[in-house]
Amino acid sequence: MQINVTQAPENRRRQKPKDGEKLGFGNRFSDHMFLMDYSQGTGWRDARIVPYGPLSLAPSAMVLHYGQEIFEGMKAYYARDGAICLFRPDRNAERMNRSAARMCLPEIPVEDQLAALRALVRLDREWIPRGEGASLYIRPTMIGTEEGLGVRPSAEVLFFIITGPVGAYYARGFDPVRILVEERYVRAAKGGVGEAKTGGNYAASLLAAKNAKAQGFDQVLWLDAERRSFVEEVGTMNIFFMLRGELVTPPLAGSILPGVTRDTVLTLAREWKIPVAERPVGIDEVLKGAVDGTLSEAFGSGTAAVISPVGSFSCRGQEVAVNGGKAGDLAARFFREISGIQYGEIEDRHRWIHRVE
Repeated sequence: MQINVTQAPENRRRQKPKDGEKLGFGNRFSDHMFLMDYSQGTGWRDARIVPYGPLSLAPSAMVLHYGQEIFEGMKAYYARDGAICLFRPDRNAERMNRSAARMCLPEIPVEDQLAALRALVRLDREWIPRGEGASLYIRPTMIGTEEGLGVRPSAEVLFFIITGPVGAYYARGFDPVRILVEERYVRAAKGGVGEAKTGGNYAASLLAAKNAKAQGFDQVLWLDAERRSFVEEVGTMNIFFMLRGELVTPPLAGSILPGVTRDTVLTLAREWKIPVAERPVGIDEVLKGAVDGTLSEAFGSGTAAVISPVGSFSCRGQEVAVNGGKAGDLAARFFREISGIQYGEIEDRHRWIHRVE
């Protein structure tokens, strides 16, 4: 894939974060973005990197009316030896294509996605922060851009990638989060688009998340749409429970996102000889386990936070602590291992790291 590059002139360069500056998450963006267009019958064309700036869309662009949109999230890091690294970007690219198929959008060959990522990160390498736990967040996105009203797949599509420097997803870092179990609203149902990384899933979650935060909680735990009895996932993470000595997580049954970090945790757990089960998990089992101690810890997994320990669950008006409200040893071990691999401090036994030369 040939990529044409137009660099931002010096007088249009954006202010880079200073060394040691405390970074938030998702509120600053780099100098450039990658764009590529698609037309039915022609295919993908005009791969280019241009200065970061507004997109031009018609008011009748189909994405604005019918939500035909998907995205991904990953990070670039400076390893301790100075190399720029991406963590399992091939898995994100594969998931992008699965999401595209579900949302009637065109797929992009994995190698072309990776070439675009590498070219953009290489150009904006000075934006990668070097502080502990900091990284360059990468957001590939695909939208239907055809002008027209009528419920059908868009014949014209835009794929773009933007990046920006980020710190920890939660301002409190690795401190355990408080989670409200959502019993009224649902995020997704089997047969729907819950397993695709599409914006509508997140739009459906906003009201419940807003209500939870107004009550002092950090996240929402979603239950199944049919019975409101089985755990699905947290708003921005897959969820794991250490129940009676076994690491348990809900199965990929069509309504939850198949997380790259989720797969990483499962791979490491099996390597460490930890009993693992991907099975339905009842919320009553979780709450009972928190009370009687058979639930020794719980944590979320995702690109943004990597591993986030859970300090408590609130359900039916009662809040129960997990592990006394403290981060568990297993969550800490996964966090150290995954972060260590990402930053080049621990051997990459699985060849998960892709270096940007």
